[in-house]
Amino acid sequence: MFADYTSAELLSIFAMQGFAGLILFSVFVLMALGLAIIFGQMGVINMAHGEFMILGAYVTYLISNLFSTYLPSLFGIYFFVAMIISFFAAGALGALVEWSFIRFLYQRPLDTLLATWGLSLILQQIYRSVFGAREVGVTLPDWLMGSVPLTETIEVPINGLFVMGLTIAIAIAVYLLMYKSRWGCQVRAVVQNRPMAAAVGINTAKIDRITFALGCGIAGVAGSAFTMIGSTGPTAGQLYIVDTFLVVVFGGAASLLGTIASAFTISQAQSTMEFFLSGSMAKVLTLLTVVIILMIRPQGLFAMKVRK
Repeated sequence: MFADYTSAELLSIFAMQGFAGLILFSVFVLMALGLAIIFGQMGVINMAHGEFMILGAYVTYLISNLFSTYLPSLFGIYFFVAMIISFFAAGALGALVEWSFIRFLYQRPLDTLLATWGLSLILQQIYRSVFGAREVGVTLPDWLMGSVPLTETIEVPINGLFVMGLTIAIAIAVYLLMYKSRWGCQVRAVVQNRPMAAAVGINTAKIDRITFALGCGIAGVAGSAFTMIGSTGPTAGQLYIVDTFLVVVFGGAASLLGTIASAFTISQAQSTMEFFLSGSMAKVLTLLTVVIILMIRPQGLFAMKVRK
C-alpha cells in the first residue's frame, strides 16, 4: 500500500489527509456535541439529529440567497447571520418536538428511536417538497476562498480553518455552559437523580425542553458549517448520523471530552484510510476497530465516575 510512494510523498499525503480529517473532525464534533447532550444527558436516541443539521444547512442556503439578492454589499457577513438563525430555527423545532411527543417517551429509549426515525422520514419529505430532490450549495464569501500554503506540497483551505475555529469556540461554550453555569448544574442534577432534583425545586420538564432544544440548535450550527464542505440535500443528514452515534458511544455518552477525543480519532482514521482504500472499506475498518475496543471497554473512552 505504501510501496508506490516515496517518504516525502507519504509525509505530504499524511499531512494533507490529516488536515482533511480535521475538517471532518469539526463536523463530527458539532454534530456529536448536540447528540451527546440529548443522548448522553437525557437518554433519548434522536435518529432525526441529521435532519436538524440539514435544517441549519437549508437556512444557511436561504440566507445566502437573500443576501446575494437584496444585500450584496453585506454578503461577506451573511454566514454569521445564518449561523445565529440556524441555531434558533433548529432549537425552536427541537423544543416543539420535545413538547409534542418526546416528553412522553423518557425512560423508553427504543420508543424514542422509532419515533425520531419516523420524524426523520417526515422531515426528509418536507425538505424534498420545499427545496426539491436535487442538492444545493452556497456561495462562500471571498474571505473564505483560497488556501494557506504551509509548504510547497501542503495547503490548508481557509474555510476549513474557519470551521475548525468555530468548532473550538462552540466546544468551549458548551463546556462552560454545562460545567460552569447554574443551568448546567441543574441539568446534571436532573440526569443523576430526577426525583430528588424535582424535590429541591428544579423544573425538570423545563430543563428537559431547553436541553433538547440546545442539542438541536448545535446541530443547526453544524449544518451551517456543513455547507462549506459539502452540498445539501434532503437525505444528506443520514450520511452522518451513524458516524455521529459512533463518536458519542465510543467517547462515552456523558462525556464531552470523550466526544471530542472520539471524533478526532475516528475522523483521522477515516480520512487517512480513504486515501489508500475505498471509502466504504475505510468505514468498515473503522467500525470494526471501534467495535473491538468497545467489547474490551464498553463504557467508552471516558466514562462518568459513579459510586457503586
